[in-house]
Amino acid sequence: MNHDTYPDPYIRGILNTVKTIAMVGVSPKENRPSYFAFKYLQERGYRMIPVNPGQDGKTILGQKVYAKLADIPEPVDMVDVFRASQHAMAIVDEALALKTKPQVIWMQLGVRNDEAAKIAEDAGLKVVMNRCPKIEYGRLSGEIGWIGVNRRVI
Repeated sequence: MNHDTYPDPYIRGILNTVKTIAMVGVSPKENRPSYFAFKYLQERGYRMIPVNPGQDGKTILGQKVYAKLADIPEPVDMVDVFRASQHAMAIVDEALALKTKPQVIWMQLGVRNDEAAKIAEDAGLKVVMNRCPKIEYGRLSGEIGWIGVNRRVI
């Protein structure tokens, strides 16, 4: 797959199919992009599972935080990588080692690791890089059309 651009049906298909998302690198700080994206997706009905070793056992937005993917007691459909690009390979390796593999590896804005993407795709997973599921959801659902003007947000 060409990871420089993604067709809307590809992104829409992912966002309409996944139900449980493990966000690796989510922050408990309300002013951080990861917190805002986590909250947004949770409010849209996704089952959000926070993964952050520094917050293990605590809660973020009412959800128990896990230190690593392997600690999550249920299958996840998508792993959202909110870590720097150099950490993506280790996260993909961890995801592929799970008993039930996720369907999707999604790397956030600014996160791209072509080697990790190839390994995930070779294992049958879909991959998105350098995109934010919150932004894509809003764009494809029309929530951010006209920058909120048509929704009387502004």
